[in-house]
Amino acid sequence: MAKTKIAYFCQSCGFESAKWLGKCPSCQQWNTFVEEILEKSSASVPNWKASPASSQRANKPVEVADITFKEEHRLLTPDKEFNRVLGGGIVAGSLVLIGGEPGIGKSTLMLQLALNMPNVKVLYVSGEESDHQIKMRAERLAPHPPEGGAFDATGSLTPPSGGRGAGACFILTETSTQNIFKQIEELQPDVLVIDSIQTLHSSHVESTPGSVSQVRECTAELLRFAKETSTPVFLIGHITKDGMIAGPKILEHMVDTVLQFEGDRHHVYRILRTIKNRFGSSSELGIYEMLGEGLREVSNPSEILLSQRDEPLSGITISATLEGMRPMLIETQALVSTSAYGTPQRTATGFDTKRMSMLLAVLEKRCGFRLGNQDVFLNITGGIRVEDPAIDLGLAAAIISSHQDIPIPAKTCFAGEIGLSGEIRAVNRVEQRIAEAQKLGFEQIFISKYNMPSAAKDKKRLDLSRYTIDVKPVGRIEEVFGLLFG
Repeated sequence: MAKTKIAYFCQSCGFESAKWLGKCPSCQQWNTFVEEILEKSSASVPNWKASPASSQRANKPVEVADITFKEEHRLLTPDKEFNRVLGGGIVAGSLVLIGGEPGIGKSTLMLQLALNMPNVKVLYVSGEESDHQIKMRAERLAPHPPEGGAFDATGSLTPPSGGRGAGACFILTETSTQNIFKQIEELQPDVLVIDSIQTLHSSHVESTPGSVSQVRECTAELLRFAKETSTPVFLIGHITKDGMIAGPKILEHMVDTVLQFEGDRHHVYRILRTIKNRFGSSSELGIYEMLGEGLREVSNPSEILLSQRDEPLSGITISATLEGMRPMLIETQALVSTSAYGTPQRTATGFDTKRMSMLLAVLEKRCGFRLGNQDVFLNITGGIRVEDPAIDLGLAAAIISSHQDIPIPAKTCFAGEIGLSGEIRAVNRVEQRIAEAQKLGFEQIFISKYNMPSAAKDKKRLDLSRYTIDVKPVGRIEEVFGLLFG
């Protein structure tokens, strides 16, 4: 007989309690506990069909030296941006969670990927849309391979290799995990996409879909399926009003990779950011352009992040930043004006407000600029958020340019971190930043002179003659303002 257990879960953080509590001891939120019925079967059968040998096998401890490691080849998709954020392609047996705001394009991204996978059988499970709605969306997505065909990693069309389901995308509108695993057993797909994890429900848990226990149980079933069959599984997840992925926090711990799909629905550009990745860097970034035909990958983000100006304007600078392994040039804007109220405003878009206050304090203490009674507004163009400290120098130059109303030359960029004493600190991988600025036609770049001693051990790095751009090493922020404004 099945045993019934009642538990109380916090709908904010997923904390489990044996009794109802008014205040959650984990997230300190009030009135968030709801009652859920947990039903645990006495049989030790896995939730998806597996062989008796695999379900009863017990692992034994093995010494590290005795473990044989076989490097597996990743599955490359036609989307180079998607390959980058995953760390080089899809890993077999990985569980990937993709979160984002409603209407941002999560389903469009995954359906477009499923339609264009090269010679891969993809099962797209939707619990939110009917098959007719998915068909309407698939019709407008481009490019379209002919029936049975697919696109390879270079974007060229490959003919069908024959056989049922070669390079095909199958649609299943189902929310029960038991029925989904029955269809998986018959179809045996190479890649599984779930849209979305909050709509699934398992018969082993008696609670509504989207609840903490249902999301945790359904994810655990998919995790066991992915690991024991080496099938990549992609989960699309909803987010809360606070911007966090809905469901228990353990959901992000269970999966191998967490991707965040960001962007403003009023702009055409979308950002796919890696939050967690067990198989690669967790600071990679992919940029897409939302078109009527679907999402188009942006191979050179520096060109779209830099606005075209006909005349020089004050308060605008170009900074060289890094997102993962990719160098980018971004436009940083600043506006400084006299405060009309008693307390000056400090607003930053795409940048840490506390770090902006630190930069303003350094400019006032070390350089003598009186900014205490000034409103300061900072903006990182393109709708992206930058945490790289190398843009400090560019932001400081933009603030002084707006304060003095003196434009900075358009072909000048910056890469340096500012310390509390006003020194320009060294930044990592400065050669990539210089090369990116040179490629886009910039004439000069300001970097820290402390990048030079570390390069003295490597003659190749020390040789600046290979750059056509004028590299200006500086040690203090006063030197930069002296060269820029005289």
